[in-house]
Amino acid sequence: MHKPPRSRTSIHASKAIELKHLRLAVAAADCGSLRQAAILLKSQQSSLSRRIDELEQHLGIAVFVRHSGGVRPTRAGLGVLRQARSILEEFDALIASASYVQNCETGRLAIGFCTSLSAGNLQASLLEFNQRVPLIEVATSERSRTRLATGLRNGALDILIVTGSLPLFETEVMSLWSERVLIVLPQNHPLAVREAVYWTDLGGETVLLSHYDLGTEFEILLTSKLVSPHDRPKIERHDVSRGIIKSLISMKAGISFVLESDMGANFAGLVYRELRDGTGPSRLEFSAYWRGDNENPALHEFLKLLSERYPSPS
Repeated sequence: MHKPPRSRTSIHASKAIELKHLRLAVAAADCGSLRQAAILLKSQQSSLSRRIDELEQHLGIAVFVRHSGGVRPTRAGLGVLRQARSILEEFDALIASASYVQNCETGRLAIGFCTSLSAGNLQASLLEFNQRVPLIEVATSERSRTRLATGLRNGALDILIVTGSLPLFETEVMSLWSERVLIVLPQNHPLAVREAVYWTDLGGETVLLSHYDLGTEFEILLTSKLVSPHDRPKIERHDVSRGIIKSLISMKAGISFVLESDMGANFAGLVYRELRDGTGPSRLEFSAYWRGDNENPALHEFLKLLSERYPSPS
């Protein structure tokens, strides 16, 4: 069991804490494991662990509890990680905005999304794009839908890959793919023994949704499948990342929804089951949004690839 640091928060802590401390902590929370976070960041696990220890020392609190299966945020750590993610989003947006004017000269494409990059169509599309035009730098940004829309409007992002409709003026849209909706459960949950779970099985459950990804879309889908409020599960909305939602599930605080591309991000102690209704699996549609006045050549190359991979039905 990881013991909380003894030192108290100092007025000089802000001088000692660097962006790298925040990035490493957020990565550890998203992965639920120091080892997996180190692999993702191409870093040494010992170095990552040391940086997190430094962050906890500077703040005077324990951000994580370490256990045999990995790490999970403490109650105080959840608040720290929420603020860390907001700081990193603002900093990344600043850098993206500053470099936007250089897109055409440097060959840079900024893509915003609110789904997982661990597997699925988005990952496959980016890999193929990198093979076609390896000299173009691809910058990815996972944010809330509101921040994504702001980034597209102000030019910090070239294109968005999102589910559902995005009411933005002067934007173009292209329909892409669809993904199955899955339910995430603790491995010892009664529903985990089933090969598939039906929406009507969710009565009495607590569903944890994040403001940072598809929480709104999942809630709309849930309402359409279970019309009567008495049949619906309890909804809890959290201002945290997908990774922290999984940490809460492993702590048996509830269950949640993900898309099938998220299955590539393994998390100890959790299982995934397909969600169905009487007609079969439930799915969400993805679309691409971009500004029609964006003349970035890298964007046009990426749109060409998307139109080839996901041609519109005639």
